[in-house]
Amino acid sequence: MSFLGKNYSFVSHENFDGFLKAVGVPDDKVQLLLQSKPSQKLVQNGDSYTYINNTETGPKETTFKSGVEFDDTIGVDNTPIKSKYVVDGNKVTQTIVTDKGTATFVREYNGDDLVVTITSSLWDGVAKRIYKA
Repeated sequence: MSFLGKNYSFVSHENFDGFLKAVGVPDDKVQLLLQSKPSQKLVQNGDSYTYINNTETGPKETTFKSGVEFDDTIGVDNTPIKSKYVVDGNKVTQTIVTDKGTATFVREYNGDDLVVTITSSLWDGVAKRIYKA
């Protein structure tokens, strides 16, 4: 798990606007999110992990245990969600549940590359966000 503690910076995206629109993000916020250049890092502390996402609006830290669902928020409006992360080798799968549907973010680490594959019950497409350490 050599990816732990590495900072991964955003490089590009594929079809992310389609995902954002499908899940109901307003057009003005879609444009802001498409222009965002976040970075992220995953740190392990015993049997817990902290996922640190840095954006232009500041950092968001989420601490979790693999396989345990918890209450969380997402988006610029802090929409309440249920979230569960599962850490399995070089893959971290996050499943979120909202009152509108579900979404899955599969973070696959390969050396200095991170590819986040995003799917949703509200959309039949697939989006990707690519990062480099």
